[in-house]
Amino acid sequence: MGYELLKKVGDGMSEKEMLKISVEEFSRVQKYLLLIQDKESAAYKEIKDRYIELKVILTASGINITELDKIKE
Repeated sequence: MGYELLKKVGDGMSEKEMLKISVEEFSRVQKYLLLIQDKESAAYKEIKDRYIELKVILTASGINITELDKIKE
């Protein structure tokens, strides 16, 4: 979603809208991580990578994710 999100920002999406979508995706990704039992599966590792990307994006954007972060790593 990273490239698509940046493209939308370039096409007129406001920073506020982009951050809202990122927060929603961050929450969704965490739910998936908590549901997957096999922490060594390819699916878990792929979603975990996206979780880290979103965490970096939100933190760099000044969003305090302490309350949102259920994974706590």
